[in-house]
Amino acid sequence: MDDLARHRTARRARIGFAGLWRTIKVGFKSLWLHRLRSLLTVLGIVFGVCSVIAMLAVGEGASHEAQEQIRKLGSNNIIVHSVKPTDEQKVGSQQSYVIEYGITYLDVERIRQTIPDVTVVVPGRIIRERVWNATQHIDAEIAGTVPWYPELRNLVLLEGRYFTEVEMNSRKNVCVLSEPMARRLFPLTPPIGNNVRVGSDYYKVIGVISQEAVATAAMGNIAKQENGRSNSAATPRLYIPLTAAKSRFGEILVRRSSGSMEAETVELHELIVQVHNQNAVEETSKIVEELFSRNHKKKDYELIVPLELLRQAERTKQIFNTVLGAIAAISLIVGGIGIMNIMLASVTERTREIGIRRALGAKRRDIVIQFLIETVILSGCGGIIGVGLGVLIPYFITRFSEMATIVTFWSPIIAFSISATVGLVFGIYPALRAANMDPVEALRHE
Repeated sequence: MDDLARHRTARRARIGFAGLWRTIKVGFKSLWLHRLRSLLTVLGIVFGVCSVIAMLAVGEGASHEAQEQIRKLGSNNIIVHSVKPTDEQKVGSQQSYVIEYGITYLDVERIRQTIPDVTVVVPGRIIRERVWNATQHIDAEIAGTVPWYPELRNLVLLEGRYFTEVEMNSRKNVCVLSEPMARRLFPLTPPIGNNVRVGSDYYKVIGVISQEAVATAAMGNIAKQENGRSNSAATPRLYIPLTAAKSRFGEILVRRSSGSMEAETVELHELIVQVHNQNAVEETSKIVEELFSRNHKKKDYELIVPLELLRQAERTKQIFNTVLGAIAAISLIVGGIGIMNIMLASVTERTREIGIRRALGAKRRDIVIQFLIETVILSGCGGIIGVGLGVLIPYFITRFSEMATIVTFWSPIIAFSISATVGLVFGIYPALRAANMDPVEALRHE
């Protein structure tokens, strides 16, 4: 008896599978008979899936790039910039005066003596000058800093080395070039061991460092204030010991223009405070802010906490992905509406066929399954093509526009799943409408 039941169950399964396969073949045949219409219907799903993946890839790439730049600033760092007060801008011509603002060496000592969690303090100074090598020259930022600056900024040495504490203490005229500057000043010869000229002083090149956009972004506002114009993220840089910068350029920076002169006294343009415990960064930043607000009469400084920027970037990424996903999902819904429209037209065209099938014994369930299979085939094929295009488009965007794109493993899965679901949902109504037709009325339909 058990063997007979198992045999009947297996037979029903074979018959059911054979019936399902036959229905699938009928669905493919029906869609192939109207292949142009089917292709145009599928395009809505294709573009929807493609846009979901491509837009998420662009958003993910932009977000990743921004977060990487912020991470390179150091999540344990607190960065303070000198900012020229707006009320001390020049208000007339034929004037000559000296203004003082920004971070001082006394501020550095106060931080070291007041905050116990501080492990490293990195002062920095920036001067905008022209750098020469024979007849080759380039406008650049002269960054006076300390030997451990590359470690805090995650700068990578491409050639040579960075200057040492001995060289800094002895005010040696040594320098490290950023990669763009090295290419510009030394197009044919290796830069290491050669000299470059800044003003009347010569500096021996001991290293070449990678140009990090994040380093310029952190100090770019200083250069903007010194030059009166915006500075791009790819500005070339020359790194020298802080003591040499102080000795060669002095404390007073002078800018001359027609009929006027403006002089500024800025001891330090930048200060990096590294906190030992990342959990104490935000609390320490409040203490640093309090120290500066007490000892500076005017708001001549700007506090940047990369950890806060990183968290904000992560929140922005979530919002950005949600917005992009919602916009792209709308196109999928439009594609689903197109499928529903075509399937309703197909039901009307095949009314007589439906009546014949019902007259020959087909159940409503069989009619529903037949039309649902056709909608799933349309949306599934559109989803597969859309996934392929959605993966290719970010590749071409990165290749031809050099914009970072990242296709996450889950975005094609989500896009295809949505397309299949949209096809299924929008195919239910046409399928039910076909199944609920009166067989007698369907047979009379011309």
